[in-house]
Formats: sequence, C-alpha cells, structure tokens
Amino acid sequence: MVNKQYRKLFAAGIINGIGDRFCQIALLALMYRLTGSGLSVGIMLGLRVIPFLILSPVSGVLISSISRRTLMMTTDLLRGGAALAFLSVHSNKDMWIVYVVSTLLACGEALYAPARKSSIPLLVRPSDLLRVNSLEQVMSGLVLVIGAAAGGIVSALFGPQAAFMLNSASFFVAGLIVCNIAFPPVTKEEVNREDAHTESRGSQTSFDDRILGRSQILQCIRMSLPLQVVIAFELLVPFLNGIDNVLISVFAVQEFKLGDAGIGLFYAALGAGLVASYALGRLFSRSLLSGGLVCLLLEGILLMGLSGIEHAWAAVGIYFFISLAGGVGAICLDTLFMRETPLHVQGPLLGMLTAWSQGIIGLSMFGAGVAVEIIEPRMLGLIGGAGFILISIMISIYYIRARSRKAAGI
Repeated sequence: MVNKQYRKLFAAGIINGIGDRFCQIALLALMYRLTGSGLSVGIMLGLRVIPFLILSPVSGVLISSISRRTLMMTTDLLRGGAALAFLSVHSNKDMWIVYVVSTLLACGEALYAPARKSSIPLLVRPSDLLRVNSLEQVMSGLVLVIGAAAGGIVSALFGPQAAFMLNSASFFVAGLIVCNIAFPPVTKEEVNREDAHTESRGSQTSFDDRILGRSQILQCIRMSLPLQVVIAFELLVPFLNGIDNVLISVFAVQEFKLGDAGIGLFYAALGAGLVASYALGRLFSRSLLSGGLVCLLLEGILLMGLSGIEHAWAAVGIYFFISLAGGVGAICLDTLFMRETPLHVQGPLLGMLTAWSQGIIGLSMFGAGVAVEIIEPRMLGLIGGAGFILISIMISIYYIRARSRKAAGI
C-alpha cells in the first residue's frame, strides 16, 4: 500500500488539477466570446510562461530554506483567493484582470510544482518510487480527462462563473489537505543517504543556511551518467513539445474536420493513455533508462505515423498510444531522477529544469504557431516526430560512448 502521506499529496493534486482545468476551459471560452479573437488567448498563454522562467529556480532555493508543506499550502491558498477575481470579468475592458490573475496563478504554480515533485522521495521509500511515479501519470490522465470534460459541461450548464468558483474552492481544499501532510522526522545524516525518505520541520533550521551553489549541482550531475541522460532529455525534448500542443488543435479542426469536439476527443485520448501507463510502467523497473529512451523513440515513430493517418478514429487511437509511450517514459525518467539525485539537490535542480522546460515549450509553441502558417500541418508533425527519434538516438549514442569511456577508465 502506498504511504498514507503520499495519498494526501495525490488527493491534493487531483483536486487542484481538476479545478484548474475547470477554470482553463471556462476562461478560454469566455475570452473568445468577449473578444472574438485568439490574440487575447495567445497573450494569456505567453504571460503564463514568464513566471516559470523567473520563479521556478526561486522555488528550488525556498525548498532549501522553508518547509515544502508550508510552501505548497501557502501557494494553494493564495491562488484560491486570486482565482475569485475572474468573477469580475464581464466585458472586453476587463481583459486586464484575466492577464494579471493568470500571471499570478502561474507564479503560484511555478513555486508549487518543484516543491511538490521533490516531496515525493521524502514521503515514500525508494522501492515504491516506480509505483508512485506511475500513479503520478494516472493523476495527470484523470485531470486531463475529467477536468476538461467536466469543466466544459459545468461552464455550458451553469456559466463560467461556476467554474471559476469551483476552481477557487479546489485550491482551498487542496491547501487544507497539504496542511495535514506529515513529514516524519529525520537526522541530518539521513537526508544525505540515498534511501532517506522523510523530512521534518523541526530539523529544517539546521539547513536554513544550506543554499546550494551551481558547482555542487554540476558536481552531482558529473558523478551520475544516468542523471546526465535525464538532464539531456529535459533540455532537448521541450524544443519539440510545442509542436504537439499546437498540432492537436489543428489536426482536430483542420485535418479531421471534427471541430471543438475533436479537440476534446483527442485530449481525452491523451488522458486515457496516461492512465493506462500505470499498468506498463512497472515492467521497466530494472531498465529505467532504456525504457525512457525506447518510449521517446516510440513517440517519434507514432507522431510520424499520425501525419499519414486519414481516419479520425485512427488518429484518436494513435494519440492514445503516443500518450501511453510518453507516460511510461516519464515514469522511468522521473524514477531514475529521484534515485540518482541526492535529496538536498532535488529541489534546486527541479526548479532550474522547470524554468528551462516551461520557457522552451513557450518558445516552441510560438514557433510552431508561426510554422503552421508556412508548413503543411502534416509535414510539421512529420518533422516533430523525426525530431523525437533523433533526440532518442543522440542520447543513446552519448550514453553508450560515455559508459564505454568510464569502463575503460578514461
């Protein structure tokens, strides 16, 4: 059975995520209705990227200074209050409220996400990491399916204001759940051990002055070849993720003529794939690195195949398997990261990686939006899929050569 404290973290994530999806669906519909243009949506999405670039590294530092529980609870409660401001949006003149509040919510998420992810190894034993990371993909899938579908229904039946209120309430409920998460006490020596899985507020003061420099993080990366592979993945793949995000809407509306319902259908397939990844993730328990690279290769092959599909239901099936491969790959690489990275390094390193990935995905989405006006969508999808395959091959070659040099003592 999974640790009781992690179950609280999981529940908070589900509630938080579904409420956020409610808000996103309702907000996008309201913005388009008030402005009649996609420009406002583009501005909002662009503004959401900025906080991740600035605050995610700050989150890593804060994790070394204050309790993760305090940081997560505080950001949830502040976001719950901020989300209520969307109730004041009634006309095109109120768009500034959307931009300001969306940016504030993104600030909270930029601080919350690294703190939450780095909490997992503290709440579960190393032997449970693979299973827990599988549950994390299930959570993402459920949020995607339930949040998007239910959010659209609630907004359509009761108006966007109902979705905004539910989103605010979800933040408050999630914050209260996080408040009750207990990090068992540990000694300073246990924090540095690979099998440490707890944290205490009482011993936190002994680490208040422990602000990690970049040299310490780089030293940790240099000592672990598997960690280098995970870092390479996190640095390179976001360059292509923006293509996926843009093309899913283009394919649904333009290529398969399914309209808005098609977008929801494709996202539901992605969510179902993430849920299904739970059953397959454990198969790679002894080959996490190979599993992550093989799944990345499969994603690329499937994306290239999607570009040649003519039938909508076949596209739904391919999106399911793309998400399934991506979910299993994320399970493998997240577990590998948590096993290879010392606990006191995870927070700062996750903060930097989150800032990088979110920033690059934002630029990638902008570039893909421009490219789709110049290049045929199917050709752009073909290029994106080929990019995934190329990254997988490049990282595999690097790993094989580096391991050979290490074995030779070079």
